[in-house]
Amino acid sequence: MARKVFKDIPVIDVHIRKFEKPDNFSLNVLMRKFCISMGLLQPGDGRDSIVDLLTLFYKAGRVKRYLTIEEVYKFMLGLEKSGTAQSNVRRNILRLKDLGFIDRTGNGYRIREWLSFHGLVSEFTKFKVEPVLERIKEYAKALDDSCK
Repeated sequence: MARKVFKDIPVIDVHIRKFEKPDNFSLNVLMRKFCISMGLLQPGDGRDSIVDLLTLFYKAGRVKRYLTIEEVYKFMLGLEKSGTAQSNVRRNILRLKDLGFIDRTGNGYRIREWLSFHGLVSEFTKFKVEPVLERIKEYAKALDDSCK
C-alpha cells in the first residue's frame, strides 16, 4: 500500500519586516522600504519594478484616477528597467490585488477604495495578519492541550 505523504501547504503566507523609523527619505526609498516591509520585495532585491508600480498607483490614487492596463504597461515599459516585461507587470498587479492594495473596477485599476497607505496597512492587518495570528494561537492551544 502506498504511503500517504503529508504536505505542509499554508493557506496564506504573510511576510512582514520592521525597519528603523522613516526619516527624511525620498518617495522612492520610502516606497522601497514599504514594499520590503510588506513582503512584496526581498531585501537586496535589484529587480524592484513593484516599487515603481505601487508608486504609480499611489500617485494616481492621490488624485482618484483610475489606470487602464495599457496605461500601466506604457508607464512601466517607459522606465526601461529590467523586470518590466508585460508578464512581470501582470504578475505584480496580481500580487498587489491579492494583498488587497489595488482593485480592478469597470473603470480600471486603482488603489483599493482610494485608501491611504495607512488605511491599506490597517486593512491588510485586519484581513491577512490577524487571521494568521489567530490560527497560530489555535496551534499553540492544541499543543498545550496535547502536552497535559
